[in-house]
Amino acid sequence: MEEFRLQKFLAAAGVASRRASEVIIAEGRVWVNGKRVTDPAVKVTQKDRVTVDGKPVRIARTKVYIMMNKPLSVISSASDDRERKCVVDLVDMPDVRLFPVGRLDYDTSGLILLTNDGDFMQRITHPSFEIWKTYEAVVKGTPKESELKKLREGVELEDGMTLPAHADVVGYKGNNAIVEITIREGRNRQVRRMLEKINHPVIALKRTQLGGLNVGALKEGEWRNLKRADFEALFGRTEAKEYGYV
Repeated sequence: MEEFRLQKFLAAAGVASRRASEVIIAEGRVWVNGKRVTDPAVKVTQKDRVTVDGKPVRIARTKVYIMMNKPLSVISSASDDRERKCVVDLVDMPDVRLFPVGRLDYDTSGLILLTNDGDFMQRITHPSFEIWKTYEAVVKGTPKESELKKLREGVELEDGMTLPAHADVVGYKGNNAIVEITIREGRNRQVRRMLEKINHPVIALKRTQLGGLNVGALKEGEWRNLKRADFEALFGRTEAKEYGYV
């Protein structure tokens, strides 16, 4: 039977990315066969009883990949200690343990992925894979070209300089502009902070695209399973095939 390093086992089971799984293990939240384990290199198999926070964890035989148009006021999490609605609550799959891939803020709508495949989660969220993320922001006022240029070159935030972004005014809503901005980082509330830095705070924010995958005609709260073309839009045809997504 195949053996896994513990953090890889948790990732494959959809608990979190490998890096995040290492943190969970170090925090003492993982037990194997009734014993607390804090070493991510410990080897386990599907026969071992692995629990996280007291809940059994297993690698799913069937991998599930979902795209959703997240509504406002929904948490990008598998659960919430304040009993707010989470993205997984919107998916009617009671026998599948799903997790959101990355995060969208409570007050941001748009494209989010859900899966039970930790390796897929890692490929989407790890900075080395540089999945670009596109947002549509309604901002106060209309940015000048010189202000958009700052976003394209990078702006200084309290946690450091941002990488160059793509940014353009693509429309108007009353006296306010609609800015399309594409970034390749995933800092906390980054788009909002970038636009506030150029003195055009966000009024409404929606993520429209991940890589080449667009939210399309999905209405807020709707979801569907990813198709072959979706994996190719995310990773490219060759890579999607190489990693077995198509």
